[in-house]
Amino acid sequence: DYKGQKLAEQIFQGIILVSAVTGFIYGYVTEQFGWTVYIVMAGFALSCLLTLPPWPMYRRNPLKWLPVQESGTEDKKPGDRKPKRHAKS
Repeated sequence: DYKGQKLAEQIFQGIILVSAVTGFIYGYVTEQFGWTVYIVMAGFALSCLLTLPPWPMYRRNPLKWLPVQESGTEDKKPGDRKPKRHAKS
């Protein structure tokens, strides 16, 4: 459902943003760029774990599909159709 997709996108972006800011600040304070990368990668992994599987919190508003309609095209055979003619240039 669309509301679940929106929620997943907001959670994903929020975790990435928080981990990027936290990683930058911690890496700046410790003067270690590696810690910045590790923290951002951990945030990415956490956000993937929370948003990629189809958790029930993302499926609360299912879409209502239209019912299947029977069309009368089943009686016609493929050979009964007229061949399409292309316009001459």
